[in-house]
This record gives sequence, structure tokens and C-alpha cells, in this order.
Amino acid sequence: MDNFQRKFLEEASDLINQLEQALLTLEQDTGNPELVDSIFRIMHSLKGGGGMFGFDNVTAYTHKLENMYDLVRQKKLKVTREMLDITFESADHITSMLNDDGSKTAEIKKNEEILNKRIDAILLGDNSGEIVVSRADEVTQVGVATYYVKVKPYEHIQKNGTNPFFLIDELVGLGQAKVNIFYSNIPDFENFVFDDTYIWWEIVISTDKNADAIRDVFIFVEDDCEVTIEKLADRDIFGLEGIEPLLVCRHDFPFDLDKIKSLVKAITALEKAKNESVLKVKENSGDEHIKKFAKESSISGIRVASEKIDMLMNLVSELITTQAGLNLYADRNKDAELTRIAESLENISRQLRDTAFSITLIPIDYLVVRFRRLVRDLSREVGKEIVFEAKGAETELDKTLIEGISEPLMHILRNSIDHGIESAEERVAAGKSPEGRITLQAYYSGSQVVIAVTDDGAGMNPTKIKRKAIEKGLISSDAQISDKEIIDLIFMPGFSTSEQVTNISGRGVGMDVVKRKVSDIRGTVQVSSQLGEGTTITIKLPLTLSIIDGMLVRIADVDYIIPLSVIDTIFAVEHSKIAAAFQNVINIEGTQYPFYYLRDEFGITENVPEKEEVIMVKYEDRKIGIVVDNITGEYQAVLKPLGKLYRKQDIFSGASILGDGTVALVLDTHKVINQFTKYNELN
Repeated sequence: MDNFQRKFLEEASDLINQLEQALLTLEQDTGNPELVDSIFRIMHSLKGGGGMFGFDNVTAYTHKLENMYDLVRQKKLKVTREMLDITFESADHITSMLNDDGSKTAEIKKNEEILNKRIDAILLGDNSGEIVVSRADEVTQVGVATYYVKVKPYEHIQKNGTNPFFLIDELVGLGQAKVNIFYSNIPDFENFVFDDTYIWWEIVISTDKNADAIRDVFIFVEDDCEVTIEKLADRDIFGLEGIEPLLVCRHDFPFDLDKIKSLVKAITALEKAKNESVLKVKENSGDEHIKKFAKESSISGIRVASEKIDMLMNLVSELITTQAGLNLYADRNKDAELTRIAESLENISRQLRDTAFSITLIPIDYLVVRFRRLVRDLSREVGKEIVFEAKGAETELDKTLIEGISEPLMHILRNSIDHGIESAEERVAAGKSPEGRITLQAYYSGSQVVIAVTDDGAGMNPTKIKRKAIEKGLISSDAQISDKEIIDLIFMPGFSTSEQVTNISGRGVGMDVVKRKVSDIRGTVQVSSQLGEGTTITIKLPLTLSIIDGMLVRIADVDYIIPLSVIDTIFAVEHSKIAAAFQNVINIEGTQYPFYYLRDEFGITENVPEKEEVIMVKYEDRKIGIVVDNITGEYQAVLKPLGKLYRKQDIFSGASILGDGTVALVLDTHKVINQFTKYNELN
């Protein structure tokens, strides 16, 4: 795919995201002209970009949508539920067109026919009496005027994929025009840069469009060129006697605007036109943009391809691995100067790591628009009024985690809408507001990100869950388990309390998928619920999947890494004290701690050291000890995926190559505790 086309697809995705956000806000404030103008400009941007990069179907379709919202801007139409529904569906339709590989072209065309008929119904007046004109062309037709347009691109304009010739072509397409080209800025051959732009244009154009429509041609490149628009006459000047010699295009010789305006003035006076006043040269609001462009500006951000960021992270990972090897070599050779250089390089690599890592972070707000749309559509489908609220949407996550957490959160929201929130009648009967509420809250907790989804619905009924679990054979009828353990049964494959299958949920697929997918990205999921009050599902995720600060430890002759983020304290303890502990509970400094002796759990019996290390790790709201032979020290671990042999070993979240070339497995202490607790209970 052409690089420019790929860039447009990325920008189009952002524009569609902005469109949905604006629509969701407009739905709550239908009379807001700024939102309407924002939607119109997004449509125009999609139309212009589509035409520029070969998506003619997108251009044709968005043109109709643009017309609809142009009528709203002119106060000829009012925003209605049908209009919003069409626009939401159009966002999906445009996405389909942009991503079509040819396999769904027929389906897309059929959908477009349906949408076009609905748009035409609005434009032709079938809109519940809310249209004050009968046809779109009756309101978009205005008097013809003539404008002078100066377009002076900055040299860098082509570097972001913009071809200024296409802009001039689009402008000329608005009416009858004469174009003058200026070459005087082209440097000599030695100083010529092939992808810089040196030429600029003057255009005299007669059109039935207004100055805003002309300015919209350049909406993509407001920061990349100087555009001046001046009205010359409130009429079409082409064909006037004596005007042709003044509109001859001579390169590097500007149009004589004073003579043009004087001639038009004289002819208009002689014709005794309705408007007998002297034609006034109207300066448009583009002056503000010109002043802005005249100022020295700096680039505040750049768009970088995802694969380039991945490559950067891979290179940083390799640098850290190499750095570990250099540190090891410096320690072995006892060279003070080499040690100093290694320490300095380690400091730089840490800063580089942190900077590169920050580049991969994306705010959760990236997902929020999609979730708002989901809640809006599904709540209408099931006939419930539900408000969705997002808090802490600025919280950032590794882009890989953002991709991995999207589907689990979708499952959770669907369940909240279908199972959690009651119908309006049930809520009123229970003394609640008829309108349900779902809240997504995100925040940092140490080196983790916590995402909690809360609904104020009916809550989970432990009695009903237990009965279903017994019916499905998941637990025995005489099982003695707590309410929390009962609620956790919803994460078992195939479990569902729904009495009927719906398009949203109830097929026994969902919460087990949530748990599995969250586990795949080294996260945990918990649920808490209060009958009659609501449910909260909490997901905890690491900040990143690629690089962690860890503690390098050893058991027998094998190295392991424990993430520093979960370590609370470390104690050195005699092996005899550990061996004598009753039911794996040890007294340290007057406090009793449960612990897991990894030598026993891993089946390692030889060469037991006299003194061992108890690493206290955080587990839910407790501290639990992990006993290892000894601690080597802190270590920057570059995580690598495990091979097929370790695919089923959940207690290892990855591996890291040490400086001497050996491999250390990274322990997921949460899963270590979970797995060995269940194993010990069974045995």
C-alpha cells in the first residue's frame, strides 16, 4: 500500500473516532452549533482525503452527509434522533469502505443504498416536520460571487503526503476560474530539494459557494500553507466586457486586482443592478489564520507508524541485554575505568528505556469513545436508559495492553447492560432512578493500572449462581463455599445464569473469555457484587509487557526474576526455621506470615543452603512469602515470550536473557500462589 494512502487511513481512523465523540456529545446537546460545525468539518476532511488518496466511494458518500450537516449549520434542518442514528451507522459504513479488501464490496454497496435512501428522506423533508425547506438544493443554492484566492504552500507541505496540485484542482472545481502560477522562488539546481514546494498560486474564481466553502478546501493543510481569500464581486465577472485582458495568466505577474475591481464597479453601476452601492472588498476571517502562519511555529507532535515503535522497543530491549553483558564483563575484570563507563552507559540506557516506553503509552480515552457507542447502541436494543461515565480516561497503558484489554472490557459492558442494569420498571419498583448508570474508572496503583467497571444494577445473586453451578456439575450440592467463591464461579467456562439466549449475552461465553484474555496480558480480574446495589469488576494490569525492573534470584543452579513491583520486604532466615514451620507459616519479627517454599514446589532437594531468603510479595490485600536460595540483585529484565514447552506453565510470564547468555524465567507470583494453593488443597 502507498505510504501516503496508509497515512490517510490512520488519519481517517482518528477522524472517525472524533466523529463518534462529537456525535455522542451532540446527542446530549442538539442545539450546539460548535459541535455541528465540528462534525461538518470532519465530513469535509474525510471527503477531501478520500478523493486525494483514491477512496472515491468515501468521497461520494461523505459529500451527502456533509450536505445534511451543512443544512443544519444554515439552520435549515434540526438535529433529530434519526439523523444521529444515520451518522453513527455512516461512521461504521465509512470504516467498512476504508478497510474493504474486495470481499465485502457487494454487502457494502447494499448497505450504502439503504443509508442513502434514509439521508434522502431527511433532505427531501420526511423528518417529522422538522425540516423548514423541502429540498437540499433549494437551501444550498446561493448567489454567485467572485473571489480572489492566494495559495502559498510552505516548503514542507509534501512531506506529510499533501499534493498541493490536488488542492488547486479541488478549488477550481467549485466554479469557473483562472489560475496564475509563480515560479520565482525556485532555487538553483545545487540548492533544489526534490520534495520541497517552491511554487504558489493566485486564483480568480466565480462560484455559488461562499468563502467558508473555499476555506474548507484547505482544512487539511491549515498549518502547512498561507491562504488568503478576498471577495472581488457579488456576481460572476467572467464574460463581462473588458474583463478578459485582466484575467490573462502570465507566470510570475500577479493579477491587477485594482483594475479588476474598478472595471466591475463601473459595469455594475452602468447596469443599474439591484445593489447600486459601491462593491466593498470584504476581508474574510482568514486574516487570523494568516497571522497565525506568519508567526514562528514549532511541531508539537508527529505521527509514527506502530511498527516503528515496536522496532524501537526491540532495539532498546537488545541494548539492555547487551548492557547487562557489559556490566558482567566489567565486574569480572575489575577495571575501574570500564566499570565507570558501564555504569554511565547503564544510566543512559535506563533513561532511553523509560523514554521509549513512554512513547508506547496510549490513554485509555482511546477506547472510551468505542465504549460510549457500545452502551448507546446496546441500551437502545434492550430498551433501557443507561448513562455511561468514564473517569481517569487520561490514564495511560502500553499500546499492546490497550489492544488486549479492549475485548474483555466489551464483554464486561455487554454483561452489565444485559444482566446488570434492570428495566426502568424494575428499577422504579426497587426505589431507584429509572436511568441506569455504568462507570468505568481507571487509575494507577503502584506499577499497575487498575480498571474498574461498576454498574448500579441488580447485583449478583449467590444463591442463584450456586444453584446453576450445581446443575452444571461445577460443584457438589454439599459444597461449603463463601459468597465470594460462589461469585467467582462466573469465570468458569460455559457458566451462565441467563434463562434465555440473546444477541448480547447468555450463551455461556463471556466471563471465562474475560479472565483468559486478561491473563494472557499478565493481568488479573476480580468481581465484587452486592445484591440489589450493583456489581464491580476490577482488572489489574502491568504498565508494560516488554521491560520490567526485577529482582534476580536463584534456586539451586537456576535463575529466576521476580518483578520489583510486587515485592514488599525481604528477610534472611535460617533453613532450619523454615523446615520447622507448621503448615508453611513462619514467625518473622513477631509477625506470622504464610509462605511457599519453591524448592518443595519445584521438586528440588539437593544442596540446600543453610540460610535462605524470604521475599514478601503483595497478593490481593495480604503479604505472602516466597522462599528462594539467595538474591543476586536488581535486574532490568527484557521479557521474551516462552516457547512451546512452557506454553502451559502459567506461573512463568516470560523469560529474560542474562548478561552471560543464560536464561532466567520470570515468575508471576500471583499465579504461583494461586496454583500452589490449589495443588496443596487437593493433596
